[in-house]
Amino acid sequence: MKSSRSAALFLILFLCAVLAFPVPVHADTGPKPSLRVRFENLGEELCYGTLLSEKSSTGPQSAWDGNPETAVYRENPGYEYADFSYETWLAFAEYEDADGYYFLQVGWTVSETKEMAWTYYPPQNFKVLLYFPQEGVFVSSGVCKRYAFDSYYTVNMEGLNIGSVSAGGEELSPYRSYDYTGEILSLLARIVITILIEIGVALLFGFRSQKQLLYLIVTNCITQVILNVLLNVANYFSGQWMFLFLYAVLEIFVFILEAAAYSIGMKKLSERPPKTAVCIVYALVANALSFAAGLALSFLLPGIF
Repeated sequence: MKSSRSAALFLILFLCAVLAFPVPVHADTGPKPSLRVRFENLGEELCYGTLLSEKSSTGPQSAWDGNPETAVYRENPGYEYADFSYETWLAFAEYEDADGYYFLQVGWTVSETKEMAWTYYPPQNFKVLLYFPQEGVFVSSGVCKRYAFDSYYTVNMEGLNIGSVSAGGEELSPYRSYDYTGEILSLLARIVITILIEIGVALLFGFRSQKQLLYLIVTNCITQVILNVLLNVANYFSGQWMFLFLYAVLEIFVFILEAAAYSIGMKKLSERPPKTAVCIVYALVANALSFAAGLALSFLLPGIF
């Protein structure tokens, strides 16, 4: 039981380190939905862009109310961060969408950024609108919708002739481009990190034979694939807070399943069968450590967790 006490002490120290990590708390804390529209084959011609909204406001962004002091452009005091000059802002403000969608005074110099990233309360239903000031031409898309907590669209600009764009024409065709490859790679990274942590704890508990470690790896692969697939689905549709909530709930079920599996399997694979209590304590410590590590990394490395 000396190794069990050492593992428990390590767990306590690890949790203390996690709790000691400074995390700022705000009234509006927590992840928010995001919307990213990327452009391919855009070229170098000066181009500004915005996302028109079905509603006149979302979060802190809203359509212009006619008050000169709330016009969001660079030259207006208080809005020096804005991407638009007055002339560009005015062109967008005077733009009349055929479906009555609103310009919420949010914009990007798309010819530089190659994307529009609306990461704080983006509109649910929107249109992509580009403005080419040298020609005085607007190019828009049809209606698009946010389809996930973090939604991605791509617009291929190849073949678009600005000179032939008709007034009010919907020439852009954004298509959904969710980063499934990145999500799969991050899922695999989570599984590998979890297995490494649990194998490290297994060595502390004296589970060192090749059969024992192989059994632990196979068991963890099964439970972690199920766990992480469910968590990815939750994150896709509902975001990181639902991810974290389900993370805590599902870890309890994973602990129960692994405790039962280890209590049965480890005894059959050992010359000196461990006590059931030892297998349960191992499952508890290993899962608590992997849970704490995953929780910390979900904030430190949100691109992976």
